[in-house]
Amino acid sequence: MRIETLSGEPDDLPDPSLGFDTVPGHAEVLASAFRGPGPHLLTGPIHIEGAEPGDVLEVRVLNIELRCDWGWNLQVPTLGTLPEDFPEFRRIHIPLDRARNVAKLPWGQELPLSPFFGNFGVAPPPSWGRLSSKEPRAFGGNMDNKELGAGSTLYFPVFVPGALFSAGDGHALQGDGEVCLTAIEAALTGTFEFHVRRDRRLTSPRAETASDWITMGFDEDLDDAAKAALRDMIALIREKSGLSAQDAYTLCSIAADLRVTQLVDGNKGIHCVLAKSRMP
Repeated sequence: MRIETLSGEPDDLPDPSLGFDTVPGHAEVLASAFRGPGPHLLTGPIHIEGAEPGDVLEVRVLNIELRCDWGWNLQVPTLGTLPEDFPEFRRIHIPLDRARNVAKLPWGQELPLSPFFGNFGVAPPPSWGRLSSKEPRAFGGNMDNKELGAGSTLYFPVFVPGALFSAGDGHALQGDGEVCLTAIEAALTGTFEFHVRRDRRLTSPRAETASDWITMGFDEDLDDAAKAALRDMIALIREKSGLSAQDAYTLCSIAADLRVTQLVDGNKGIHCVLAKSRMP
């Protein structure tokens, strides 16, 4: 399934004098789109036939394409990791060379692009009520995990019939932490493949790439986010290898990496990464 996404507010669009291409109707969509209690414009929800609460939705990210030749980055007063150091608002538009797959930064540097969707997942449990799109939670959402690009596979616990998958918040490039609040925000098209799994039970998202297993934790407290990601990696190791919990804990200490996913989404993120070559 191909899913087209757009992001931002009308003010995020570049001035026509800059000469960037834009998606037809981009401004109209941003101006008229229904806005919920969060900042993101998401495409969805998409009903996945056969998915029921208690199942796991396997989402294969087959391909990601840039829809425009530009992206943008924001710094906003009171937000980000260092609001006391950077109190001024700033918006910059960044050219994206799709032929060469690089971003051209204002100070002359070029960096290779690595696009992914910052916000995707399934619907939350109905008992949680209406939620903002800002905070990542057990259903996924605004995870802002740069590992989840083309070729990755995600596993989401399903909480409602049909799973109700959504995607958006495209990023052309982001560092771990997303420290100033935003990445290179960009309009993306993703190609996804969905599978309903009844052979697994999950309470939070997991992912894998060609080389790694990934577990994730989200919490206002970064230490608690790390504990959640680590506990799920211990559980994953035990499922895959049959190791005891204590042995899996030791393996994590000597072979896995805890990485700061993002610091700016209310619930901070830690992801635990274990190379598949190191799984017993």
